[in-house]
Amino acid sequence: MIFLEEYCTITLLDQGLLLTCKPFDCRDSDLNYFFREDAIFYSRELLGKTYCYLLDRDPSVIVCAFTLSNDSIKVCYLPNSRKKKVNRYIPRMKQYKSYPAVLLGRLGVNKKYINRGIGRELLSFIKAWFIEPMNKTGCRFLVVDAYNQENTLRFYLNNGFEFIFSTEEQEKEFSGFTVSEVLSTRSMYFDLKNMMV
Repeated sequence: MIFLEEYCTITLLDQGLLLTCKPFDCRDSDLNYFFREDAIFYSRELLGKTYCYLLDRDPSVIVCAFTLSNDSIKVCYLPNSRKKKVNRYIPRMKQYKSYPAVLLGRLGVNKKYINRGIGRELLSFIKAWFIEPMNKTGCRFLVVDAYNQENTLRFYLNNGFEFIFSTEEQEKEFSGFTVSEVLSTRSMYFDLKNMMV
């Protein structure tokens, strides 16, 4: 069953919507705060756009929310093995120092709808959104700085994402972290051309 498509409507998250909707709770206080307090600021400052799916039978319920912004994968700063991995399906004559990407900055599913496949369905929608003919910009990749937690990383891996860096140590080295620092997120990507095969 495609729950979002059949029972929900996508809309832009704005101040008026926040005033009329029930508080959104995805069981992560950082994400809850972002959607409640920061999403409008990000939109106003042109740093990101936040969308949400509202339940059709009760439009005061936000089923899930996500924020998108422009980004890129700068392959010129990657170690050679990772650069080759990102470049592997790009025609040689079109290989660049960086490739356009969309950053999935935040993604949350209402705690009442967790473990129903909503997150997977939402990722499928976002991927398709950026390869459909009405997409107004070119972008090759979907990128995410995923929480460095086993469940979160597994979720993205199961949905076709790959790590930009092969190990945490490599990511620390190329991102300017010390060896002793703990990464709170891991950089991951999805090649949108995979949707067109």
